[in-house]
Amino acid sequence: MNINLNIEKPIFIQIAEQLEDSIFTGVFPEKTKIPSTNEISALLNINPHTVLKGMNLLVDDEIIYKKRGLGMFVKEGAVEKIRQKRQGQFYNQFIASLIEEANKLHMTKEEIISLIERGYENERNSN
Repeated sequence: MNINLNIEKPIFIQIAEQLEDSIFTGVFPEKTKIPSTNEISALLNINPHTVLKGMNLLVDDEIIYKKRGLGMFVKEGAVEKIRQKRQGQFYNQFIASLIEEANKLHMTKEEIISLIERGYENERNSN
C-alpha cells in the first residue's frame, strides 16, 4: 500500500480504495482476514483512526465486516459487489462522456464500436 500525500484525495479514501483493489485482485480473498488498523497504520506511518475511517467505508459498502475481537474480514460476495460498483463508475466516467462527445461529432454507434474494436486490436498487437 502506498499513500500519496501530494494529491488532494484524503488519506482515508486512498486506504479504502487500495484495500478494495487488493480484495478485487485477490490479494485478500473472500472470507479471509485483512491486516488490522494498527498493522496498516504502522506500515504507512499514519494515524490508526485514519485507517479505521477508510476501513469503515468498506464496512458501509458491505465489502468487509468486523468480527468482534478477531478483526476485519472480507465479506463473501465482495468481489462481485466491487465489480458491479466499478462497472457503474466505468460507465459514468468513460462511456457517458464518450457518447456525449461522439454525439457532438455526429458519430454513429457503428463508428464508435469500430473505434473501440480498433483500440482493442492495437492493444492486442502491442502485447
